[in-house]
Amino acid sequence: MQPSAAHIGQRVSIRLHDPDGGFRDILGVLESENTVRKKDGSLVSFDQAKIAVWKIVPSK
Repeated sequence: MQPSAAHIGQRVSIRLHDPDGGFRDILGVLESENTVRKKDGSLVSFDQAKIAVWKIVPSK
């Protein structure tokens, strides 16, 4: 299962396969099915095909 329109507005953690090997993580609010707004307000786009694992993170 991938992040979908039903998850927009929720806080998520997404682990992506890095092209150089390993992984990179994105934490923030899902703005679209392939965009996350980080705590600093910046938007990060990602390729859903590169998702290793993701989850909804409960609000503090």
